Amino acid sequence: MSVDVSRSSADKGSLSEIFGAFLKLGLISFGGPIAHLGYFRDELVVRRRWLTESAYADLVALSQFLPGPASSKVGFTLGVMRGNSLMGGLVAWLGFTMPSALVLFAFALGAAAFTGPVAEGFIHGLKLVAVAVVAQAIWGMAKNLTPDRQRIGIALAAIAIVTAPIGMLGQIGAILVGALAGLWLCRSNGGPVTGHLEFPITRRAGAVALILFTLLLTLPPILASVTGNQAIALFDAFYRSGALVFGGGHVLLPLLQAQVVVPGWVSNETFLAGYGLTQAVPGPLFTFAAYLGAVMGPSPNGLIGASIALVAVFLPGGLLAYGVLPFWDMVRARPMAQAAMRGANAAVVGILGAAFYNPVWTSAVLTPVDFALALTGFLLLTVWKLPPWTVVMLLAACGTVSGLIEHFAWI
Repeated sequence: MSVDVSRSSADKGSLSEIFGAFLKLGLISFGGPIAHLGYFRDELVVRRRWLTESAYADLVALSQFLPGPASSKVGFTLGVMRGNSLMGGLVAWLGFTMPSALVLFAFALGAAAFTGPVAEGFIHGLKLVAVAVVAQAIWGMAKNLTPDRQRIGIALAAIAIVTAPIGMLGQIGAILVGALAGLWLCRSNGGPVTGHLEFPITRRAGAVALILFTLLLTLPPILASVTGNQAIALFDAFYRSGALVFGGGHVLLPLLQAQVVVPGWVSNETFLAGYGLTQAVPGPLFTFAAYLGAVMGPSPNGLIGASIALVAVFLPGGLLAYGVLPFWDMVRARPMAQAAMRGANAAVVGILGAAFYNPVWTSAVLTPVDFALALTGFLLLTVWKLPPWTVVMLLAACGTVSGLIEHFAWI
């Protein structure tokens, strides 16, 4: 596998460049983590050429092995690479997370009520955007990562595994099976590594991050039980949820419901109202934590509660990514690791394909008009090469109009 992303001082991006790129993505990335990966690929791999397709697939595959929000881990890692520092990763996370977190925080304070036919049509239009974006990502990645029968077969096997009724283990199981199949089927595919994924992280720093991850997972529940401090209990609830979730943001929701609804911190009605709006905002679904932290019954709540919850739910994924990165390049440069990664990358294409059908397609394409709009968005992205934000605006507007027409047709 050839990965040509060697770093030099000329390749380093400024913090303002990184923040601007991810702020743009945070404003237009609708549709959940799978769609976010499509937006990232279009903006940072295709348009800005920060890294190659294979290197991007490596980072996506790595993120699937680790718990936490997949798209945010990839974004954080890309920020570290581009900025050549931890600060680059933090700036990338801030830019990508801030827009949706602010919207959800405002909603928690009662600033908006997102109901009615206009809102429903608008949300449906955004779901159609996700169909177009994910289809574009699959189209581009499949051409590069499944160019032969062996890897096409691995991708198909990954689809079968992910769609089997085994819950959140499906994704990581598909990646593992893909890697094992790659050891057998992909040893002669591809040439030697010509570049490397270089990160400004020492192994000592990586080890410290992994130790800190473990301490924050084990100590806060003990401290919360001994002291009865609600701030520690709040941090623990969201950190533990972020540390144990595999498979993206939607898997987080039942965990959070058990953490905040069952003990009576948030009512079920308030919880579901926030979840509804979360579907309409761009950026990572994990920013739902900002809403929950703000509406908490016990103090701390408001801005302090939102800040604690937001940082806590993203922190474990960031620590794990930062801890693993300094060892990643050494491992993937080995011939056997290259074969495994070719298989894992093919499995990523299969995972994207399965997610394209459910939940992306099944929740969005409900009528022939929906199919026509989604196909139009896909062609605008792939044939006319329009930027994603224009497709977002167009399909959201079309969804709003369609919702109004349907509403008045029933009156």
